[in-house]
Amino acid sequence: MAEPVILYLVMPCYNEEEVLRMSSGKALDLYARLIDNGTISSDSRILFSDDGSKDRTWEIITELHAENETFCGIRLSKNRGHQIAIYSGMVYAAEHGAECVITIDADLQQDIEAVPRFLQKYAEGCDIVYGVRDSRDTDSLFKKTTATMYYKFMRSLGCDLIEQSADYRLLSNRAVKALASYKENNLFIRGLVPEMGFKSDIVYFHVKEREAGSSKYTLKKMVSLALNGITSFSIQPIRLVGLLGVGVLIVSVVMMIVTLIDHIRGVTVAGWSTIVISIWFLGSIQLISLGVIGEYVGRTYMETKNRPRYFISDETGDGK
Repeated sequence: MAEPVILYLVMPCYNEEEVLRMSSGKALDLYARLIDNGTISSDSRILFSDDGSKDRTWEIITELHAENETFCGIRLSKNRGHQIAIYSGMVYAAEHGAECVITIDADLQQDIEAVPRFLQKYAEGCDIVYGVRDSRDTDSLFKKTTATMYYKFMRSLGCDLIEQSADYRLLSNRAVKALASYKENNLFIRGLVPEMGFKSDIVYFHVKEREAGSSKYTLKKMVSLALNGITSFSIQPIRLVGLLGVGVLIVSVVMMIVTLIDHIRGVTVAGWSTIVISIWFLGSIQLISLGVIGEYVGRTYMETKNRPRYFISDETGDGK
């Protein structure tokens, strides 16, 4: 029989006071069952990574830790975003003795009862286990459509994304340390994890309706994550700008030939509308092109600063 594994369940939190007590109860109940059946060690912990919450989230985390040392937490000095909250929690867990780490959203919409299946894959030798949605029934039509289009678009750009995967995954200690060796500030963990190439597998899980509060993952944050993914893993958009320029050049040559033929035939053309349309068209192409190039230049500029990704302002300790 395999030795019980030291598992850290990492929950990124941002203004989650409404669901934290409920989520912690479900997680603790699962841990009790897993410890009883010898799957995980009693040294395992449930780690909350507070992304600079403005409500009582951190107070609740410290209360939970005082009630039961299975709970522990870190608090970032300011809001750094969902990806940094996940990353900081994983790194902290790996540094404090975790043999494997599972990340799951604090609202537990991702089915926590899938955790034993993640651990089974880990016991079979996987360093990475991806949580993949079995459906998107709980999403709006807009989110479902845009998510599907985004995954297909990223794969067309050469990024090896696991389709319909979420930030619900297991990483072994060495996989977390490998992830920490990537130095870019604009983290896109869903793209970096497949890049590492360790043995991996998939666990399918069901997404439930949120039981309390509202999602803190706004459209703005989703767009930001999408842009991080595109600019971190592909230069295809810049190449597309070049191809667009070639296309516009071809259209311009055709228009020149048509204009020359009209001139030879003596056809009178008013001209002003064509000129105005051409100016607006070419102007919009130039602005779009500058915007795409600007995204890459801006992100390159931020990376060259090599600033720290985050600072931990408070921690409860790991209970050991």
